This record gives sequence, structure tokens and C-alpha cells, in this order.
Amino acid sequence: MTAGPQPRLHHVVFAVAPERRTEAAALFTELGFALEEAELTELGVRVHLDWDRGIELISPVPGSTASVAVKVNAFLDRNGDGVYTVVVRVPDAAAAEAVAGRHGSTTRFRQGFSGEGSYLEEIDLSVLGLPLTFLATNVS
Repeated sequence: MTAGPQPRLHHVVFAVAPERRTEAAALFTELGFALEEAELTELGVRVHLDWDRGIELISPVPGSTASVAVKVNAFLDRNGDGVYTVVVRVPDAAAAEAVAGRHGSTTRFRQGFSGEGSYLEEIDLSVLGLPLTFLATNVS
């Protein structure tokens, strides 16, 4: 993992219950974040994201049975609103996952796409009790 760009903190993802999502987004907007809102229907979540400033709010779509919605609901039931994962940008997500695997990680979710010169690979896992997501992308 030494070739190419060095790993760096990319953003923090907060899980927020749907009934508090609007207020949480307003808070961060008033603090100066420029949140873009999107519903990721296939994942069953609504997000507010400011990649440039390093923050994402994620809420399950009420009633969704999509795998990510189920996991976010379980997190919220167990912990309440809070830090869901910390996203680390890495040159190679699979290589980072292999390193985490040597430390006993459990992969929770993965997604990726490539085409038209763009790629994104995201691997969400738990390692040493830490919620981490490895992100390799050329999408800004």
C-alpha cells in the first residue's frame, strides 16, 4: 500500500434517526457545511453529504428492508444517533481490507462501480472494535 496516494481521513458518517434527520442537517448547514441530499433507494437510506468538508449524515428510509437500511436501523436501536463509520481514503480498498483482515476484521458492506473513466470502491468493516470504511475512488 505504499505506491500512489497516501491514506487519509476522508469523512465521518453519522447515523441519525429519520425523525431527527432534518434538524441534524439544519444544524450542520447552519455551521457552514454545504450538504447535498440524496436518497439511495437501492440501499434504503437518505444521505446528506459534504465530502469537501468531511461529513455525512445517513438515515434509513422508514419501512425499507434494504440491507444498509436494516444495518443502520440496528445501529440506531443499539446506540442511538452517533458515529456510524469513519471513512478512510486509500489507494486500494481491497489491499486495505486485507490488512484489516490480518487484525480480525468483519466486513459489513461493500459497493463499487467503474465506467467512463471513473471508479469507486467502498468497503465498510469493523476492526478492533472500530467502524471503518475504506474508500478508493477518483470521484471528487
